[in-house]
Amino acid sequence: MNILLDKLKESLSAISPIIIMVLILNFTLAPISAMLMGHFLLGALSIVLGLAILLVGIDIGVLPFGKNMGASFLKSNKVWYVIIMGFLLGFFVNIAEPALQVLAQQVSSVMGGYLSTSLILVVVSVGTGLMLAIGVLRIVKNISLRIVFVVAYGLIFLLAIFASSDMLAIGFDASGATTGALTVPLVLALAVGVASMKRDSKSSEEDSFGLVGIMSTGAIFGVLILNLFVRTDDVTGVLETQSVQTNTLLGPFIAELPTITKESLIALAPLVIMLLIFQKVDFHLSKRHFIKIFVGFIYTYIGLVLLLVGANAGFMNVGNIIGQQLAAYDNKGIVVLVGFLLGMVVILTEPAVYILNEQIEEITSGYIKRRTVLVTLCIGVAFAVGLSILRIVVPGIQLWHYLVPGFAISLGLMFFVPKLFIGIAFDSGGVASGPMTATFVLAFAQGVSDAVEYSNILVDSFGVISMVAMTPLIALQILGLVYKIKSKQNEEREEA
Repeated sequence: MNILLDKLKESLSAISPIIIMVLILNFTLAPISAMLMGHFLLGALSIVLGLAILLVGIDIGVLPFGKNMGASFLKSNKVWYVIIMGFLLGFFVNIAEPALQVLAQQVSSVMGGYLSTSLILVVVSVGTGLMLAIGVLRIVKNISLRIVFVVAYGLIFLLAIFASSDMLAIGFDASGATTGALTVPLVLALAVGVASMKRDSKSSEEDSFGLVGIMSTGAIFGVLILNLFVRTDDVTGVLETQSVQTNTLLGPFIAELPTITKESLIALAPLVIMLLIFQKVDFHLSKRHFIKIFVGFIYTYIGLVLLLVGANAGFMNVGNIIGQQLAAYDNKGIVVLVGFLLGMVVILTEPAVYILNEQIEEITSGYIKRRTVLVTLCIGVAFAVGLSILRIVVPGIQLWHYLVPGFAISLGLMFFVPKLFIGIAFDSGGVASGPMTATFVLAFAQGVSDAVEYSNILVDSFGVISMVAMTPLIALQILGLVYKIKSKQNEEREEA
């Protein structure tokens, strides 16, 4: 019970900044109706409860399952086993990822159903499953993380030459959305489980990070390869705001609950089945330990449902409307500034950020403080959202104008920062773009794009998640350079 109360406090403190920001905007620049504000506050309550329960479930269920799976991979010492099981685990955990589900629904809605939600989910999950398998194989075979990222992003930008603008944005957005509240803890635990079985402690520490970053590239591969066969050049985007029973306080929540309850159950079922199978053939955990993990998955399911219902029914419409109202002002600097501030606070609401920060502090034995990482991420994501909104309101700026130099800088920095920071930076890029970014920030960008006459909502609003996923790569590696310089200075003082 104490654990749940602690998580509730953590969740409330995480959601509070975005609630305060919306309230301030409501009474100043972007007033919204009382009913819509009621939906937002009820959604916030649902998210706080859901996030707390989800974090408890992850701690007692998903993390132990991931670590046991990682140990199982290394014990097998068979390449085919690592590839097949890594693919299955990556595929199933991404199908269940709430941020990816939200993004897939948004894409399908804006495209008027031209690409179905299920097609997007399957294509992205196949890609991430394959890259997760390659990532685990990298740890087992001691392949350089730098080489993997250079090759992966080299192939991605080669495919990007043949991609349409909208699918390029959706692909990079999917990369960020795949690594949310459910995927990150499982994949981090998997990496720790595989790396901890290695004899070299320094190598083990470095290999504990980077798997999330490798896996997320699979989402881009999936979407860009799909685009080679399914062209979207003639598809126009339309913003569809929620219209189901919005005249009642509970209407949108009641409408969303059955669908999300069913979809979340179907999404989590394969992971539970894998737990049951591996308990029988490999884990052989004690009855008490196994029941605890199983109960953790039940908590995860309940938390997932509450989180998604709150985000879909309470947050999306508010994000759309605030974006539309701010973009209607003659001074477009206002909406860019609000986007910057929104990016700074939304990172605090992402559950995966806290999980990664705890993991970083634990594995580095406190050498890298979680508060330092959080502040660095806040600054990076603030610039990401601000620049994304600037791209919408200023004609001529395209997504690749940001992505090409951004990823070039990210890949270049890899050769100057400590190896540990490479994995941390690329993992942080994934965790920064979770369910709250996929709902509120993306909805805000869509609202801005809808209100700007010369903006194409399909091309311009999508891409904000990819920016949120990219800027931490630069910010955290710069932090790594600072640590490297400070460490060198300390060594010189000790020698003196």
